[in-house]
Amino acid sequence: MSAESDDDPRVPIVCPECETTSRIPLDDVADSIERHNDQLHDGEDVAQVDPDVADHLADLIGIDLGLLEER
Repeated sequence: MSAESDDDPRVPIVCPECETTSRIPLDDVADSIERHNDQLHDGEDVAQVDPDVADHLADLIGIDLGLLEER
């Protein structure tokens, strides 16, 4: 039995240079991106979390921290 379940959140990862996308379990995102970039792009930050998802998460965090409230 795998430690992963179908309910584990998965994060979309994109690599525009390779023209690939994948969905990685949240706990593995940083290692997977680093490994991909090291192996295929000489360590350059090419593969990344889908920018639309990253922007949305940043907005949610900003709201939660009260950074986006009007003063």
